[in-house]
Amino acid sequence: MADVSGNVLKRPHPENDDANAQKRSRSNDGSPMPAGNAPAAGKIDIEKMVADARAKAEAVRARLQAAKSGAAAPAAATPSPPPASTASTGMSRLEQMKARVAAVTGKVNAAAQARASTPSYQKPTYDDEGLQKARGGLDVGLHPALLSDTIDTKGTKGRQAMQPRFGTTMANRRTESPVPTSQAEKERPGLDLSGPSLEEIKQNPYYDSNLHAAPKARHSRQLIFNQKGKYIQQAAALRRQAHLEEMKKRIASMARQAGVDEDMGVERAFEVPEPPAIEWWDENLVNGSDYSAIDDPKNLKIDTPDSIITIYIQHPILIDPPQEKLMPAQKPMYLTPKEQAKLRRQRRMAELKEHQAKIRLGLEPPPPPKVKKSNLMRVLGEEAVKDPTAVEARVNREIAERRAKHEAANEERKLTKEQRREKLAANQEKDAERGIWMCAYRIDNLSNGRHRFKINKNAEQMALTGICILHPKLNLVVVEGGLHSITQYKKLMLNRIDWTENAPPIPTDSNRGSAREWLNPEDEHGELKDLGFNTCQLVFEGQEKARAFRKWHGSRVCETDADAKEQLAKAKVENLWNLAKTWKQAAAT
Repeated sequence: MADVSGNVLKRPHPENDDANAQKRSRSNDGSPMPAGNAPAAGKIDIEKMVADARAKAEAVRARLQAAKSGAAAPAAATPSPPPASTASTGMSRLEQMKARVAAVTGKVNAAAQARASTPSYQKPTYDDEGLQKARGGLDVGLHPALLSDTIDTKGTKGRQAMQPRFGTTMANRRTESPVPTSQAEKERPGLDLSGPSLEEIKQNPYYDSNLHAAPKARHSRQLIFNQKGKYIQQAAALRRQAHLEEMKKRIASMARQAGVDEDMGVERAFEVPEPPAIEWWDENLVNGSDYSAIDDPKNLKIDTPDSIITIYIQHPILIDPPQEKLMPAQKPMYLTPKEQAKLRRQRRMAELKEHQAKIRLGLEPPPPPKVKKSNLMRVLGEEAVKDPTAVEARVNREIAERRAKHEAANEERKLTKEQRREKLAANQEKDAERGIWMCAYRIDNLSNGRHRFKINKNAEQMALTGICILHPKLNLVVVEGGLHSITQYKKLMLNRIDWTENAPPIPTDSNRGSAREWLNPEDEHGELKDLGFNTCQLVFEGQEKARAFRKWHGSRVCETDADAKEQLAKAKVENLWNLAKTWKQAAAT
């Protein structure tokens, strides 16, 4: 490379420049040029390497012999390598290579024997420069960062070897030799794994015997003998299982065989059948087995006496759909008083206009004038002036006639007693057709005769079916009927009747001797019983499919629970008695 002036930037050769005799010129690859007395770069001093290898092998052999003899003699001095002139100059290059390999192989074998014969701990060896040598076969000095692993810490008191700051297996080794080197180390006691003594236990107030691991007691196992016939039963069960499996396989194979025919039948089901020779609806209209008979008009049965075609039309009976009976009735729309007056005024105006139109057309005679005392003079005029007494009597007579006519019309529209009973029965039957409902009431005391009369009479009037059970401890009333009747009866039982009211009995010949003591409203002293605690509770309410009772059976006196259940069992509602008995407890909780 040249500078600006064109001179070559290169150091002068030491031979040409005496001033730079101490400098050496660099070669093309950047390495320093060897000195004149040094060997050539391309040649290797094999003789020197062989001599060094032999010397090292002698040193290793001497050290091994010293280790075997047990003498702590110093290491044998390394003999100085022979000069290069002592080596045979006439040795060929191949022989030199063999000698080198033999020397290296002997060194490796000697090192292996030394590791096998010597203990695990070896003192470090050092080279001529004072650096510790490595343990490998390359005979290379250790890196300064690894020298802390090999420092002998036995002679230092209170010091520890510096551990490396990187992960390596050499860093995890023990700093001390596991082999004791002194008598004190040999006599060092091991770890005491025994438990505390009795004195230590007594002196330690925090000792817990439960934490001390005590050996568990060994329990001997008892001999358990097999029952006689145990394995015979197991074998029989296995045989039965195998027999069942065989039957299942046989049935499955038969089903598969039958399934082929079934599949074929399914395929046939999708095939379009061949049309018949004559349809069933034409068989009674044609004399013949097929439609070819139609070609002859004599074979047609249309106008013949035995034909099914007549002049009459059959209308099927229309049946109301059953779901419409259960539909609730549409509630009327309630109007305000002003709206009701407006509708009445419009309706009467329309009727009046229609009546006036008929009078104009002569279809109806005009009505006579409606004379009242207020319009007497305006309507009659001169007649009222001439004879006022006769006119007043006439007006009073017409007023009476109009009143009598109005009352007669009301009497005609009024229903009779039989018609009212029939209308009520029809409404109750229509109510029951929408659904049957059942209610059960629990009454603590029914000693008051008026209460029993109201229960029975209202049930009969509302067309309810059921029964009233009279018991010394409780009373049960079971009723069933339409929704409207059940709702009215519920209001009677829960709101209208005052169950705390008591009244003296009505003396009659029928109940004078048959009345029980617990049904008497008076006590032993002739005073009325206190019914302040008496209550009536609804224990059951629900809809049922059909009536359980055929009629209202009235009151039934039952002294025991068995009699009460027997009366209710006829209608299959005996569970209501158990419900009524436990209802008081359930309500209290």
